[in-house]
Amino acid sequence: MNRTGQVPFGKRDRLIAELTEQIRSGRLARGEQLPGENQIAETYQVSRGTVRSALSELQRQELIATRSGVGSFVTFDGVTLDQTVGWATALADSGFDISTELLSIERTTDPGLTERFGLTEFVAIRRLRRDRTAGPVSVETSLIPATGELRELPEKGLLDGSITATLLSAGLRSGAGDQVIGTQALSADMAALLERPEGELFLQAVRTSVTAGGELVEQVTSLLDPNRFQFHLTFGRP
Repeated sequence: MNRTGQVPFGKRDRLIAELTEQIRSGRLARGEQLPGENQIAETYQVSRGTVRSALSELQRQELIATRSGVGSFVTFDGVTLDQTVGWATALADSGFDISTELLSIERTTDPGLTERFGLTEFVAIRRLRRDRTAGPVSVETSLIPATGELRELPEKGLLDGSITATLLSAGLRSGAGDQVIGTQALSADMAALLERPEGELFLQAVRTSVTAGGELVEQVTSLLDPNRFQFHLTFGRP
């Protein structure tokens, strides 16, 4: 029996105390966005339920404000992938034996992106992801601005083999974006690359990331095996 009458300092209380200290000390600046629930849960080794409860208490204390919104996330074999770190890292972190093969890096044009962002040239990076046992599961084409040091990627290659690391090195960090999801019948070229019958339906995702100022960071068009990948939509706050 607890004869002192004190309640043990649990994970939720420790998380509230830590985030409160960061806010009051200025380590989390006014207006700065908190990390996502998944990231907070991983950082502090707590459940997402604990994170939500802690954030609700911070909101009650008027230390933070929350907005209802809509978001989407992708799973591979039922495991959520963190798109902010890149799927190569996310798949590896999830324990899947998926290899990523760089197919090409070349400069190109895209009238749609030019009209939207005012850029005249882009670097196209195409990669194939392969389950070492089951074969190819996706092919992705990333378009990034062919500006500054990024224009030399066809000659110099990616930093550490990573698009995410390359973009961060160039000062491009995603602050917002949108994602369009549909289906696409595989062309003869894509079918051969993915080792599937021509005309087979694959999921198609077009994800466009921009900086906080609205500048293009990356547009990724992915063809994804629908037996392995799924898209989920979230809205509001539980």
